[in-house]
Amino acid sequence: MPNNWKTYKLSEVGEIIGGGTPSTTKQEYYNGNISWITPRDLSNHNSMFISKGERSITELGLKNSSAKLMPKGSVLLTSRAPIGYLAISENEVCTNQGFKSIAVNDKIADNKFIYYLLKTNIDLLLQNATGSTFQEVSGNIIKNLEFKFPPLQEQQSIASILSAIDDKIENNLAINKTLEEMAMALYKHWFVDFGPFKDGEFVESELGLIPKGWEVKRLVDFVNLTMGQSPKSEFYNSNNEGLPFHQGVTNYGERFPEDKTYSSEGNRFAEEGDILFSVRAPVGRLNIAKNKIILGRGLSSMTLKNHDNNGFLFYSLKNFFTEDDKIGDGTVYGSVNKTELENLKFIVPYKEVLDDFNDFVKDIDSKYLNNYKENQTLTQLRDTLLPKLISGEVRLKEFR
Repeated sequence: MPNNWKTYKLSEVGEIIGGGTPSTTKQEYYNGNISWITPRDLSNHNSMFISKGERSITELGLKNSSAKLMPKGSVLLTSRAPIGYLAISENEVCTNQGFKSIAVNDKIADNKFIYYLLKTNIDLLLQNATGSTFQEVSGNIIKNLEFKFPPLQEQQSIASILSAIDDKIENNLAINKTLEEMAMALYKHWFVDFGPFKDGEFVESELGLIPKGWEVKRLVDFVNLTMGQSPKSEFYNSNNEGLPFHQGVTNYGERFPEDKTYSSEGNRFAEEGDILFSVRAPVGRLNIAKNKIILGRGLSSMTLKNHDNNGFLFYSLKNFFTEDDKIGDGTVYGSVNKTELENLKFIVPYKEVLDDFNDFVKDIDSKYLNNYKENQTLTQLRDTLLPKLISGEVRLKEFR
């Protein structure tokens, strides 16, 4: 550990502040101009910074609750299960009681440095959690956690490097969101609104008027469908033995699943580029296989017949399944069987139109995949550097 690094309790680098919830029976406490952050707001939050959540409260609500107004730049930390969600406030906010946040003393510590310091010490927080029903890290525990801090300038430089990587990851995620919205808008323009074909002849179909020459087809008539089947659990492993195994949506990403479990046996597969469709609750979630995988019983895979690009199929399914469990049944959990899937009906254009659409979205989807792969590399780099920089194991040249 470098000689000029000092040990501080968290309470010595900032004020630890809890949150609170105004009475939910008082309508006048909500929908005000004060941002009120809950753990749910951070559950799928990809950015380091947050300015508002789904809900807000009024000054009256703040006054009549234990919620406290956190200054801009505070590090927000969820201290109740789920423990360890983090963000930095872009403006004054308050939180619910699931938080123990830090109003950072910027003369001693850098808020981004503390953000990364806590990010690399989530396991330590979890080790200090108590409670049999709901795990929680007490305010007293958080106040007394001790960490080594480099001088402020070095903190800022470390945080700058890590945040630059995160900024690039976040930018790629934003680009991919835009790319998918572009492709989806094009799909709806062509195949929902029939924009390019409005001047042509239309005919009646069981799904309404469609351009002449197009057809309403069952899924089985234009798609190759494979239903998953789980191998015995004795073949499962986390040692990369065999092929990646996906039972359901547990390891789904925004578009591509993360390979965490493997199996040395299996007889139902999805190939690279195949569309993964969840057949058990939640029914209808989509991902795309980025490599060959073994399909468990909660998934099916789909590919377009006689085509080497699944763009039309992916966006057709995405347009149809705008919500979970839109089809299927099940007494406890939703599910759908092979016959139900095969009999789903879609409007399918003649081959030339379908090929043209696939060609349009091929470049979009390729850019999406490249950004995804770059983010994987950047994430690995960040996660490798993070503990080494934060602990002083790796020093920046100017501070050696």
